[in-house]
Amino acid sequence: MIQSSLRPAERNALMARHPGVFHKSLFERVWAPAAVAVTAAYFVFCFFFFGVPQVLGDAQWERAGTYMADWVSWEATPRFRFGDEGIDVEWTRSLLGDDPDPDWITQMGENAYAITFGSDTNRVEVAQDQVIAVVDGVEHVVRFADGAAVLPETATDAFALKNGRVTVYYGFAGLAEIRATQVYIRRRFFGWPNFFFDTNSPFFGMSAGEVWTTVTAGPQIEPDRSNLQLAVDEFLTNSEWQHLDVYNKLLQTIVMAFVGTLFAAVVAFPLSFLAARNVTRNRLTNWFTKRSFDLLRSVDMLIWALFFVRGFGPGPIPGIAAIFFTDTGTLGKTSTEAIENIDDKQREGVRSVGASPAAIQRYGVVPQVAPVFLSQVLYFWESNTRSATVIGAVGAGGIGLKLIEAMRTNQDWENVAYMVVLILIVVFVFDNLSNAIRSRLIGSSGH
Repeated sequence: MIQSSLRPAERNALMARHPGVFHKSLFERVWAPAAVAVTAAYFVFCFFFFGVPQVLGDAQWERAGTYMADWVSWEATPRFRFGDEGIDVEWTRSLLGDDPDPDWITQMGENAYAITFGSDTNRVEVAQDQVIAVVDGVEHVVRFADGAAVLPETATDAFALKNGRVTVYYGFAGLAEIRATQVYIRRRFFGWPNFFFDTNSPFFGMSAGEVWTTVTAGPQIEPDRSNLQLAVDEFLTNSEWQHLDVYNKLLQTIVMAFVGTLFAAVVAFPLSFLAARNVTRNRLTNWFTKRSFDLLRSVDMLIWALFFVRGFGPGPIPGIAAIFFTDTGTLGKTSTEAIENIDDKQREGVRSVGASPAAIQRYGVVPQVAPVFLSQVLYFWESNTRSATVIGAVGAGGIGLKLIEAMRTNQDWENVAYMVVLILIVVFVFDNLSNAIRSRLIGSSGH
């Protein structure tokens, strides 16, 4: 368009003045499309090299929904065992008290029970010789033969047969696992059960209003302490949620992050002056200090944690040491680079008045790098709050160890969700706190 609007003489003059624009080499013309094509080919290669199609095809996506449901719900798991004298009801893990009698289990006779899953159109009727699974109002009879449950001829997609047991799925409400010897029920309910008081507490089963009335105006339950003290103690020592232990482990994680980062900052900052070439005029000292920083930061914090757990045993000390080692290397490197890029005019000004070498560094270098260094320390402190959770999972103490213990049971996912929420709150608070301090430091440095 530019060439067509100009006369030939003007066009030739313009092309002569800017030959690089109008006469590009072959490389300049093709390098951008070639880079895009190579990047796309690389991603395609990685897609098949790492077996992404097979991973996606073999993934059990239904488990994701189950785990998410477990985060916000709880399960009651009674077993109906077939004995010689009838059906025995056992509670594998009762969150309903020592004598559970839920309204979703109805005794239909001396040896027959009905378990409803949300409504009467979805239920399981358990008898000695057969089990009737009602799904969306349709009855399916499950019989037993040769010591195994037999899949009904009328079975739908809600039924599954594996290893001689028939499983009936009722969606979020739960499932029934039917065997020749028993019927195992997993009945799901929304919410976190017994979050405030466990089944052994005198406050168990009370509504919020009843608890408030008992604490403020009710008769004293124990003679040696008030009802308020008793309620707080019952909450903290809740056997299901273990609030006090969770809070202690969370505090351990916070202390691990703070102490490890603080020690790293105290050691890394002075060492960075030895590593900086413009401050310490000794190549051997510069090289040795920088390589020490490289060694410390090249090993991941998780590997350091495993190493120290093996040496010192589980606990917060290995976690603090892992954070200290990793952050010393990283903070030392970043501080060295900041010192090597300072404006030497300030040092020369301090030197010109006859100051000592220590005073030259104190007044000529530290004011230039201190805001940057403190900002990095605050960022690492906030970041290490998250990292301390991860290294805690390998035995370095803190809430990470508590978190991995809850995951291993594969039943306490609501406890996992509780701890994750606490970690998110702590990270959010520390992130905003460090940002506020960082902004004030940077702002004050500009005045």
